[in-house]
Amino acid sequence: MEISFDKEIRQLRLGAGETFHGEGILAITKALLQSGVAYVGGYQGSPISHLLDVMVQAKGYMDELGVHVQACSNEASAAAMLGASIHYPLRGAVTWKSIVGTNVASDALSNLASPGVTGGTLIVVGEDYGEGASVIQERTHAFAMKSSMVLIDPRPDLAVMVRMVEEGFCLSEASSLPVLMELRIRACHVRGSFTCKDNLAPADSTRKRFAEPAGFDYAKLAHPPAVFRHEKLKGEERLPAARRYIVDHHLNEMFDAARNDLGIIVQGGLYNALIRALQLFDLADTFGTTQIPMLVLNVTYPLVPEQFTSFCIGKRAVIMLEEGQPEYIEQEIATLLRRRDIQTPLHGKDLLALAGEYSIELIARGLSGFFSRYGWADVTPPVEAWLAANQARREAVADLLPAPLPPRPPGFCIGCPERPVFSALKLAQRDIGPLHIAADIGCHAFATFEPFSSGHSILGYGMSLASTAGIAPMIERRSLAIMGDGGFWHNGLITGVQSAIFNRDDVVLLIFKNGYTSATGTQEIISTPNQLTRDTARDKLQSLTSTDLTIETTLSGLGVKWMKTVHTYRVAEVRRVLLDAFTSDFAGLKVIIAEGECQLERQRRIKPWLAALMKSGERVARVRYGVDEDVCSGDHACIRLSACPTLTLKDNPDVLKVDPVATVIDGCVGCGLCGENAHVASLCPSFYRAEIVTHPRWHERMVAAIRHSVIKVFARS
Repeated sequence: MEISFDKEIRQLRLGAGETFHGEGILAITKALLQSGVAYVGGYQGSPISHLLDVMVQAKGYMDELGVHVQACSNEASAAAMLGASIHYPLRGAVTWKSIVGTNVASDALSNLASPGVTGGTLIVVGEDYGEGASVIQERTHAFAMKSSMVLIDPRPDLAVMVRMVEEGFCLSEASSLPVLMELRIRACHVRGSFTCKDNLAPADSTRKRFAEPAGFDYAKLAHPPAVFRHEKLKGEERLPAARRYIVDHHLNEMFDAARNDLGIIVQGGLYNALIRALQLFDLADTFGTTQIPMLVLNVTYPLVPEQFTSFCIGKRAVIMLEEGQPEYIEQEIATLLRRRDIQTPLHGKDLLALAGEYSIELIARGLSGFFSRYGWADVTPPVEAWLAANQARREAVADLLPAPLPPRPPGFCIGCPERPVFSALKLAQRDIGPLHIAADIGCHAFATFEPFSSGHSILGYGMSLASTAGIAPMIERRSLAIMGDGGFWHNGLITGVQSAIFNRDDVVLLIFKNGYTSATGTQEIISTPNQLTRDTARDKLQSLTSTDLTIETTLSGLGVKWMKTVHTYRVAEVRRVLLDAFTSDFAGLKVIIAEGECQLERQRRIKPWLAALMKSGERVARVRYGVDEDVCSGDHACIRLSACPTLTLKDNPDVLKVDPVATVIDGCVGCGLCGENAHVASLCPSFYRAEIVTHPRWHERMVAAIRHSVIKVFARS
């Protein structure tokens, strides 16, 4: 059973006057339909996955509107979709995760921004930045600046975010510039409501197709000599048109206040955190009314010089809240002010952190220094006391702990089919020695944490094999590259496999084939087994193995000569295949396909089915594993070899033994890895396999009663 978005899809159908309640990213999805979007594409990734997931599942409704929705193979193919808006009056939107997605899409974006667009285009980017981010710490702002694209950073209020989507398309059409909309994690997940409008069926769509293609226009090509004219148009026509639209439609918000000798300029996405910080100074209430003037930049590029000059003139000082580095906005504001001989002091990174996420505490500390410098001594004492109390609490908690808390890095899900492969890899390296391992983006990157500590580099989604090209010839032992099936289709096939074959690289590639792009929310890919196969596997309580050979046939077609497929849970077999790959006389690319269904998808598939069987009184058998505490020696090698969350420790029941024993807690899905590891690594024989039978048959009850009686007899003796 797949993740269902039925509730969210119903929200997409809301009409004029009805109230939408939900998360920010779903409000953005609804806003796209209200704006008359004609096509939507993208590549999934936190925190924007829901946008595309919901639209893909709402295909029936999208067809009614004539909206084309496509899940793309990577961000570059998504960005290339926007080429439809260069010649045609089609509104298009694409989405992806953060700077890593923009990096992949950058070639297409540059070639899109050069000729400009006729129909409005909106690129929704999940700005995954700060301490809780899962990607490199860079910003989208640089791409907007270098390619002259508009960058919207909306205030995290659903009504404002929806308006910015609608205005974003109009702004794009008015200026011929592509528009980027960055949504921080908090903006994506902020909850609220707004009053809906009717969805607009696009004038030209899959239901109302163009009779003829657009006429040829060389000036619309990103190709010399046309590109030289494009650059002049950006500076002379497009950016000025964008600035006019920003001013005329009040996209940036200016809030006046009584205490107007100081001022704050803030990125729209930081507005909520700023208001919370100002409440600590008693300078704002819960409804956002402030006692200090604020300029909220819902559009952070291009900036409008007149807005800054009018805001700064007459103030003793202004502080700019800009998250991340470099301080692009602060530097541009400083330049704009000085060119106009406006000497209002401008503060920012001198009082706030250079990098990292701007938390409420961090903003409050920076504002405290700002207010103190300019004589607002009446507002700082309560905040200084609050900051001191926070620090005192941290120190008090630290004093209570006998030692610092151990780190809790993320890890594989319970029963994940990728964990046994890394167990086998650890065992294989005992025989062949340590390996240079190129890791990749995906669930398998969790193996970089203990106890596996496996991986020397992560250089991009599907880039692991390509990253071995420089080091593999320099090491006596063969190198290993690891990627998932999602990474294989995203980028690995082109950048890694075909290059390795062409250059005759003597390396080993391990592909995890779990059937989905699991790290982005288990979306389907070209090699996902079909629904009939999944239903058959469910009815037989099987994993999806050997059901789709798309990867194998693709590799064979490219000319891969050494290729073996192995079931991930068979640790001994995986270890043997790894040893074969690293000791084989074959000099060339060797591919190991480790096949095992994503455990999350398997549980989603079988749990409702099992629940229905139990409710109807049918016999259901579930496998569980356990540890015989009388046999367990307490050396914990089993845990160091698997790190399964359900395999943990408990106090030794034998008072004469000090070491705690291993135990399997609730949550075990019966994958069998603990037993496999114990067998292959010759660990103690303390693991046992049990079947929990619900609604057993009569003869099973009878056998169980006999066994229980015999055990009682031996227990008494």
